[in-house]
Amino acid sequence: MNIFIASANSSKIKEIKAILQDDSLNLLSVLDTAELAKLNISIPADFDVAEDGKTFQENALLKAKAYAFLTGLPTIADDSGLEVEVLNGFPSVQSNRWFVGTARERSAALLDLLKDKTNRRARFYSVICFFDQKQNLTEFFDGEIQGTIAQKPRGNEIEGFGYDPIFIPDGYDKTFAELGVKFKNTISHRKLALLKLSQYVLQDKHLEQPE
Repeated sequence: MNIFIASANSSKIKEIKAILQDDSLNLLSVLDTAELAKLNISIPADFDVAEDGKTFQENALLKAKAYAFLTGLPTIADDSGLEVEVLNGFPSVQSNRWFVGTARERSAALLDLLKDKTNRRARFYSVICFFDQKQNLTEFFDGEIQGTIAQKPRGNEIEGFGYDPIFIPDGYDKTFAELGVKFKNTISHRKLALLKLSQYVLQDKHLEQPE
């Protein structure tokens, strides 16, 4: 079963592949150029999807449809973000776009917004869209993990990306970046959403691809 991951983010692709492992699934992405070539699939280097939806669900659907129509494959797309309680849920769907700069600079800018705040509650939220144009199927699966924002970045960027160095999940005293990728993948918001997806896809066999 070939499934395409609608993302150009190498860290996200790696995380999804690590979480959604099954011998019956062949997860492909823009990074798998050799395999795509064998399937006569070509993705332009400048291909981009405008993520102008107002919700995680809308953005996930936009990405899933765009890549599905391009590749002809069943596609999964993730849209995730950090929502900070005292900032009324900001940055939410704008998590990667509200600040122009590196991930480290973006985290620093968010910490600056919280420098006088005592309430540091936040959550990571993920919506996975599964879209199969051949079967006219569209399904959504979500997951969340509650936590708090650290006073400063902790851990290294190799063991986490985005806001991982400043997010401390409930029940732990370390950030996602300190806990490490392997452990994060067992409890993360994306893990929970992908678990629901795998139950739908594998147990209900919605990805049968006739010859």
